[in-house]
Amino acid sequence: MSQTKDGRSLVDFTSPLCQPFFMQGGRHGVLLIHGFTGSVAHMRPMGEDLHALGYTVMGINLPGHATRMEDMKDCIWTDWLSAAKEAYVTLKEKCDLVSVMGVSMGGCLALMLAQQMRPAACVAMATPMAVQTKLLPLCRIAWPVIRTVPWGVNPARDALLDKEYDLGYGGFPTRSGWQLYLAIKEARRNLHAVCCPLLVVQSDADSLIDHKSADVILSGVSSTVKGRLSLSGVPHLCTISRERPRIVSAADELFRRAEKDAR
Repeated sequence: MSQTKDGRSLVDFTSPLCQPFFMQGGRHGVLLIHGFTGSVAHMRPMGEDLHALGYTVMGINLPGHATRMEDMKDCIWTDWLSAAKEAYVTLKEKCDLVSVMGVSMGGCLALMLAQQMRPAACVAMATPMAVQTKLLPLCRIAWPVIRTVPWGVNPARDALLDKEYDLGYGGFPTRSGWQLYLAIKEARRNLHAVCCPLLVVQSDADSLIDHKSADVILSGVSSTVKGRLSLSGVPHLCTISRERPRIVSAADELFRRAEKDAR
């Protein structure tokens, strides 16, 4: 397999693992939303776990993702939100209840769906309310000069992830970094509009998001049913880490409670 300049393997996004999926199950649907530069492969193992528990599960690829990194630069954050909304509506047509789960920027989109679409429940995983790097705000002015930003290689981090499903871009167009910044700001600005049952998942070893993010979300929402699942020693992409079973179990508990409340 060929590699990028930073040593990352190039991903074949025609792989079946990178294709959107729909798994028919029961009356409760779950929409899974991947993060910035990721693909639906990051959500597939979790989708299979939830389907085994009886849920109808849908996973999507956001616009500009799972094709070529260059395709991201033609998308703005509202394109990603619109795709998530469209998937939510499609799933709602098939299920009595729909809950949303997202990781990273997908968590921001899940929160926005909770603000606007009133899902049965919401799970926000490794969801930034701010990031540790100061780069994102600078992307607005830097992109004409610096066209792309590589993620870089971190063997110690990558060893903690399921490599089979770690399929995403090795970086991002700089102008897309500004769109991520705007998406984070929008999700944070309207946290008060979230009133559905909520679970926030965050790892103590997440090196990308601000460590106060989970606290910001939990203190900002209006949900009366809300909780936090703290993970230990796994990186940002927790959906394909060893902590995945704990996340699925906690999400299942939240969804079952939402079902009872809906009766």
